[in-house]
Amino acid sequence: MAKLHTQYVCQECGRTSIRPLGRCPSCGGWDTMVEEVIMSPKEKQTKTLFSPTKSKPIKLNEITGESEERWPLDMHEFARVLGGGIVPGSIVLLGGDPGIGKSTLMLQVATEIASNSPVLYASGEESARQIKMRAQRLSVPKKKNISGQNLYLVTETNLDAILSHIEQVKPVLLIIDSIQTIYLNSLSSSSGSVSQVRECASRLRELAKSTGIAVFLIGHVTKEGMIAGPRVLEHIVDTVLHLEGDRFQSYRLLRSMKNRFGPTSEVGVFEMQEQGMAEVVNPSEAFLAERMAEAPGSSIAVTMEGTRPILVELQGLTSPTNFGNPRRTTNGMDYNRLLLITAVLTRRIGLRLSDQDIFLNVVGGLRVEEPAADLAAAVALISSVKDLPVRADLALIGEIGLSGELRWVSQMEQRLSEAAKLGFKVAVIPKRMRANFETPKKLEIFEARSLNQAVKIAIRTK
Repeated sequence: MAKLHTQYVCQECGRTSIRPLGRCPSCGGWDTMVEEVIMSPKEKQTKTLFSPTKSKPIKLNEITGESEERWPLDMHEFARVLGGGIVPGSIVLLGGDPGIGKSTLMLQVATEIASNSPVLYASGEESARQIKMRAQRLSVPKKKNISGQNLYLVTETNLDAILSHIEQVKPVLLIIDSIQTIYLNSLSSSSGSVSQVRECASRLRELAKSTGIAVFLIGHVTKEGMIAGPRVLEHIVDTVLHLEGDRFQSYRLLRSMKNRFGPTSEVGVFEMQEQGMAEVVNPSEAFLAERMAEAPGSSIAVTMEGTRPILVELQGLTSPTNFGNPRRTTNGMDYNRLLLITAVLTRRIGLRLSDQDIFLNVVGGLRVEEPAADLAAAVALISSVKDLPVRADLALIGEIGLSGELRWVSQMEQRLSEAAKLGFKVAVIPKRMRANFETPKKLEIFEARSLNQAVKIAIRTK
């Protein structure tokens, strides 16, 4: 009889311990250490379905430098994030909050690939009938009907059984929904545990590399938004995608956190509709569709998501408070960034904000990380305090320093071109200290050295 061992494994970072701990010493998470029963190494089965080939060292100059083959997709936003398409033999991890649209997005990709080649969709959470009902309402670009002749569904959580189905179907694409529900009989721990997730992902990686099958894994996330399971799961796969967005908003952003076959700075924008995830070809126009042009406290920032410039509306609101500690609330922007901007407005502009509640919102559920939106945020707050509107045809670009100066940001030419394309007439940017660049002819450029100068241009006086 096999000898059993007991250990405690952190569900967040994978740290192991021989005794129970209330708090993980590595990641600091509380109640994340879970008991697992493991078998002795002699009893652990490591044999895979496909026998590995003998490896042979190859000289670097003997390796051909041909570009990686990719499968093009009609869903261009998804292909953009992957780096141009699906790479055969790659393994991709897709994470996101529950109900955000992970399964819907992957089913749309599966139906598109299945129009030409066999695809296997292995679900451990939904029945085949549920997946069929979802597929009936999905719409694939340039295709009116989904035949489903090459799309095979299987509701299975045993990885050995899934591998036998793969040998029978011989798909070019395998989708696992989700990796936390899959288990191996050779391990005594329950599905979703650290050892099960790690071992199943390793077996699927070996499958992808040895057969050329593209594998997509759907993963659960924790309350903090991190992909559930150990971080080693992210190291095993080639690409880590994260689908984010507010469930109460229709827009979804697909980001690449890791990509061995392309850049990690690209972002795909989708809109959740009744027919599935629809691509948003022009995100800037979508985010500005419901804007009130002459409302005080509203300004337009030009941000960069990868190589794509996106215009977003920032709304600022100030209100007198009756309490000793005024509130500082932000949605879609870093809280510490708001505190920095508030301090600069108080010290350099002379605004009295110590008795004001401050609210800052990025419209559309988008999250702005870069400091190029500082100027737009500051102008929106000043506009709210003075109850004066910002020019409707104005775009604001620039980082704010602690001395109240405006600092240059990258890719300024692309930002200005996008603003001119959407009909904006005026743009305020930091004063150029470097070589000149080409600016759009239809866009009037104002250069400001300080925040004071930019405010005089941006806000209309009565």
